[in-house]
Amino acid sequence: MAVLSWKEICLLTGLVVGCYWNSLLCGFVFDDVSAILDNKDLRPSTPIQNLFLNDFWGTPMSEERSHKSYRPLTVLTFRLNYLLSELNPASYHLLNVLLHAAVCILFLRFCRLLLDRTTSVVAALLFAVHPIHTEAVTGVVGRAELLSSIFLLAAFLTYTKSKGTDQSIVWTPIVLTVFLVAVATLCKEQGITVIGICCVYEVFVAQGFTLPMLIDTVVQVVRGKDSFPYAVLQTLLKLVVLVISTLLLVIVRVQVIQSQLPVFTRFDNPAAVSSTPARQLTFNYLLPVNGWLLLNPSELCCDWTMGTIPLVESVLDPRNLATLAFYMLLGLLAYHSLRHGHSSAKTVVMALSLIVLPFIPASNLFFPVGFVVAERVLYVPSMGFCVLVAHGFKTLTLRWGLKKISWFFMGVLLMTHAVKTFNRTWDWESEYTLFTSALKVNKNNAKLWNNVGHALENQHNYERALRYFLQATRVQPDDIGAHMNVGRTYKNLNRSKEAEEAYLVAKSLMPQIIPGKKYATRVAPNHLNVYINLANLIRANDSRLEEADQLYRQAISMRPDFKQAYISRGELLLKMNKPNEARDAYLRALELDRSNADLWYNLAIVNIEMKEPSEALRNFNRALDLNPRHKLALFNSALLMQESGEVKFRPEANRRFLTYVKEEPDDANGYFNLGMLAMDANENDAAERWMRQAIRLQPGFRSALFNLALLFSQSQRELEALPVLDELLRHHPEHVKGLILKGDILMNHRKDTQGARACFQRILQTDPGNVQAKHNLCVVYFEERDLPRAERCLEETLAMAPNEEYIRRHLAIVRGKMAAMSTAGQPLVPAEGAGLPEKQQQHHQHQQQQEGRGKGEEEDEEWRAAAKAGTREGAGNEKNLRKSSPAESSGGLGKGKVKRLDAGQRDKRTKSKSTKEIKDIEKKREAALKRLEEIERILSSD
Repeated sequence: MAVLSWKEICLLTGLVVGCYWNSLLCGFVFDDVSAILDNKDLRPSTPIQNLFLNDFWGTPMSEERSHKSYRPLTVLTFRLNYLLSELNPASYHLLNVLLHAAVCILFLRFCRLLLDRTTSVVAALLFAVHPIHTEAVTGVVGRAELLSSIFLLAAFLTYTKSKGTDQSIVWTPIVLTVFLVAVATLCKEQGITVIGICCVYEVFVAQGFTLPMLIDTVVQVVRGKDSFPYAVLQTLLKLVVLVISTLLLVIVRVQVIQSQLPVFTRFDNPAAVSSTPARQLTFNYLLPVNGWLLLNPSELCCDWTMGTIPLVESVLDPRNLATLAFYMLLGLLAYHSLRHGHSSAKTVVMALSLIVLPFIPASNLFFPVGFVVAERVLYVPSMGFCVLVAHGFKTLTLRWGLKKISWFFMGVLLMTHAVKTFNRTWDWESEYTLFTSALKVNKNNAKLWNNVGHALENQHNYERALRYFLQATRVQPDDIGAHMNVGRTYKNLNRSKEAEEAYLVAKSLMPQIIPGKKYATRVAPNHLNVYINLANLIRANDSRLEEADQLYRQAISMRPDFKQAYISRGELLLKMNKPNEARDAYLRALELDRSNADLWYNLAIVNIEMKEPSEALRNFNRALDLNPRHKLALFNSALLMQESGEVKFRPEANRRFLTYVKEEPDDANGYFNLGMLAMDANENDAAERWMRQAIRLQPGFRSALFNLALLFSQSQRELEALPVLDELLRHHPEHVKGLILKGDILMNHRKDTQGARACFQRILQTDPGNVQAKHNLCVVYFEERDLPRAERCLEETLAMAPNEEYIRRHLAIVRGKMAAMSTAGQPLVPAEGAGLPEKQQQHHQHQQQQEGRGKGEEEDEEWRAAAKAGTREGAGNEKNLRKSSPAESSGGLGKGKVKRLDAGQRDKRTKSKSTKEIKDIEKKREAALKRLEEIERILSSD
């Protein structure tokens, strides 16, 4: 085996980088979304053993909805990418490019076994630039092909060393080969086919047998004229070891999928559910289709499902001629190469084995797969194709004297393929560019129309998305998913009537229940979401809640393991004020999936509704154990700890809010609650910093503005509070506590009784029954020495609150003052500009300030209240989720998603006060009354 030179390695690597460098600018598209963005197995919080229990997409292998694609080592590389760069797509694409370069180098080593130095380089260059590889290299999920190919080639190259110089068997390479085959299979299933390639190599290349020689040897042994030669026995022994190893790997693989094939629908692979002979004719016709893609990769498409390739339903279909021609060509090549033992024949045999054997698992000939044609599965077969092309190039160059012409055409071929690959890579830049490029090739695939619609929907371009979804229903009228997409888009456009009609059409297309036949095996699980989406739509009408509940129960009856139905029904039951039933729904869902952090989160929300804060906190913690970055659980568990008032919870609540703001740096609520924690801990500088950050992110944030002003007031920085209060009242002119605090500061520090009076009068204009504002206005009159008016004011206040003893005492003080002044002959109404002595004024206003901060804020405490729970539907997939605020929170959560218990109206939150909080408030009220008594003594002495 010739050693590769650095020039050859650099040439291949440079060519690969030149063709694929622009893939670093591409995002996660198509299957990458499910395999990377929605796959929890990538997260460090997921136990590493889950990679070996779940399929490629993160679904447990035991579940029926699993695709049964078992590739844990590939997922492990995704997880390493995540550790290095989380969800930065550039690092994922970079690793794919490097892996493709490694495959090209190993392939060059492989070619050196069969071809001369120049021809092997030509084959490797063609493989490096072939456009059919774009999906495998640029699509992140194509890494399964890349990794499997690396270990496949490594296993084969290792096996070639199993023959000693004295023709003996060297067992170490064989054992290592079996290990590498197992590793290749754990990267992708087709890795196991390298055993077959090794067998072909052993028989027809290493031992030099031809088909006639094998037949003759068998005939001689059968007739008893001869025994097997020693070389044949050695070969048989090695083949037996390889075959037994293969069988063991197959047995393990079958055990992993629990002897269940994945469930595919006619939309994934129409021929798989067709009757004879359409099924057989179509599957055989797909072979020349794949061959043509290798030969002429001019029209590439990311999705070949549904109506892309119409069924071949009759033997008279002219497309059967292509199938016949393909088999004839393949048969001729196999026949001539197996009859001869020269090097050219050996090259063709190995090329054919590389084309045929790795393709068998994806051929649909022996068992159905979830696609019609997939370009990425041609990655390994293209190696054999490139060997054949390079071998043909060599033949033309040497035998027919066409050296210059052959080199010219090969140069043109390599250049055009490289340019095509580079341009094709740009198609994978985004989902919109990918699917629109596919529609240029194939307009009969409803899935492509749907996917372009999804891409536009993600850009909130609902009008254009609707046109694509409607076109999908025209291309494939029985596509349930397309009608669901139409319904969802109508809903996003606030056209509820049309949305309901679309959902009803999708519901009518669901397969009917057949007695004795399992329903779940005849319907795609995601199609049952039509019941969820329709229920989510109609439950917006409070008069149709029972109808929505019936739809949820119908979905559950069809699939008792339909987790999302339990989640959505739990949401509805909470809305119907049935928390016990909601809890039962979530507990049933948890029986199906105890590792779902969102379910534990939703159960905690139910606990909050049921006034079970301790149990809620435990369930929030369970959600965070499963997913330490669960944003909603972080926020609401910290909020629950903060509201408990227990000092021991403050450090952990602070840590969780800090983690939350790292995950959601643009959410003002996180910074606001950090500010409240800092205020509780008397960390005024930190509190000010967090409050200002919240206001910067959300100008007009009512509670943040008020509490920042309150913080300044409590820190003897009252004048700094005034601009903050002005900003608060600019956004919220009727904010009662803001007006009271501003009036207090104006009286205490600006000596502006007119401004204070205006604040209190503004409150009374909108709320004439506000006792606090009325009483404070009375104090303003007293400060202005207008005692008769103060008396009338206090009388009116006492009538509003006859049980408030402090008002009665203040009224007595004013009347006593008036009597004393009348006796002394002093006027009861002061001249303009007259006022109380400064010291007495300060005491009076201190009283009002304490009442404004203590009584009003303690009884309402708007900045500490918890949000009420509400619901809404997800924008992307219309799954019913938990939320507290009318404002929508961002992000798709996939499969059993949830909403946040957030700040009601983004800043004001109310909650039922605990016994401890009520006691705290009573203590504060007692302290306020003591201060009032002090003020009364001062007034009496005056």
